[in-house]
Amino acid sequence: MYLLGYDIGSSSIKACLVEAESGKIVASDFFPKVEMPIIAEKAGWAEQTPESWWENLKLANESVLKQSGVAAADIKAIGISWQMHGLVLVDKSQKVLRPAIIWCDSRAVPYGEKAFQAIGKEKALSHLLNSPGNFTAAKLAWVKANEPTIYEQIDKLMLPGDYIGMKLTGDVVTTIEGLSEGIFWDFRTNALSEDVLNYFGFDRSFIPTLKPNFGVQGVVSASAAKELGLQAGTPVTYRAGDQPNNALSLNVFNPGEIASTAGTSGVVYGVLGQVNYDPQSRVNTFAHVNHTAEKTRLGVLLCINGTGILNSWLKRNIVPSGISYNDMNTLAAQSPIGSKGISIIPFGNGAERVLENRETGCAIHGINFNIHSQSDILRAAQEGIVFSFQYGMEIMQGMGMDIRMIRAGNANMFLSPLFRQTLASISGATIELYDTDGAAGAAKGAGIGAGIYKDNNEAFASLEKLAVIEPEVAKKAQYQEAYDKWKENL
Repeated sequence: MYLLGYDIGSSSIKACLVEAESGKIVASDFFPKVEMPIIAEKAGWAEQTPESWWENLKLANESVLKQSGVAAADIKAIGISWQMHGLVLVDKSQKVLRPAIIWCDSRAVPYGEKAFQAIGKEKALSHLLNSPGNFTAAKLAWVKANEPTIYEQIDKLMLPGDYIGMKLTGDVVTTIEGLSEGIFWDFRTNALSEDVLNYFGFDRSFIPTLKPNFGVQGVVSASAAKELGLQAGTPVTYRAGDQPNNALSLNVFNPGEIASTAGTSGVVYGVLGQVNYDPQSRVNTFAHVNHTAEKTRLGVLLCINGTGILNSWLKRNIVPSGISYNDMNTLAAQSPIGSKGISIIPFGNGAERVLENRETGCAIHGINFNIHSQSDILRAAQEGIVFSFQYGMEIMQGMGMDIRMIRAGNANMFLSPLFRQTLASISGATIELYDTDGAAGAAKGAGIGAGIYKDNNEAFASLEKLAVIEPEVAKKAQYQEAYDKWKENL
């Protein structure tokens, strides 16, 4: 018995086949093998064709079936994860009306800001838990204002994962988690936001049928089965955006549990057990995969744009050619805690929401030409990234989150012993590192949704823990002094 997971990213589409009983990955692959193109006709625009997601999914699906030799009849459930906040529009025949406006497209910012002011800051935050910002609802408002001919043809709006679900099953459905990341959900009324729909003048019929994150959301149609080599009738039983799904992949379901990633940008995603928000909207709050009206489970999302991109910039521009990231980590570890007084503000990758959308740029403070070396700069960079995480986590703690455990995949900045030790020590949280990914998580989510696993703990019992990093309590004062000095330069 096997479970199939798809992860719809903006760089590639991944498929993963998991053996349900053992929880082990039997095959995985991704397409295209070069980064998927993003259409940017104007500055700040970012679009992709949903049809290209489907074509690459077919290639990835074909590869995992061929690798594994698994019979289609033995695949018992399918799960979907996707790049968050995108907008896909289809007409009554389920034809895509225009390229998808994806997560990193910024054209809708003015529309979201006007809605925020019109609805009222306090009401928007207390009901939506976010500013409408640049999310899916604001993107639809841009289409309405600038492409009225397209707007008039809309039958349904979808997030990227909903589109893949439609292609698999022929049914157009969505979830509370999906609607919340699009800023369509009112957490006080537990219903579609009348404020958002009425302000923008959206037709309620645009919203797909609501389904739970876990459970049968449709079954593979005969036409999709023929395209994919799957069995018609196979149920699709789970879907979620990539960050909630990443948390699921790390078995993060309960209040106070944290999932983190630290690639080009960094994310700290924590589960909150009460309806709350940051009054300054420096972090985003969405429904988590297991949120219900009866049991509040919200995902608080902190995103730091300037994370691994700082480390890669140093590798390209500062260290000698041929020096690897592992070599850089070794060099950085030669400098003491606090980097001999150097502080690096890592925000050189655009405006940072955690700083209320200020674009401060990256800055290096405290260099002394007589005492500082390359090692000090490299350590200060990693400390600066960690301190930006801690700055955001303090906002999350102010919302009522008790951060004691951080779970992360063993990748990117978390490969650095210095990075993870600094994060554990300044936050006071234990860090656990795991070997997992989003497509494997989506497959196991499908297993939960299909009732193959009784709960998340059974689904992730086989999750392989690679390392545990405890805070250096004896050195807490040194880390705190470096962090306080860092904050002075914000």
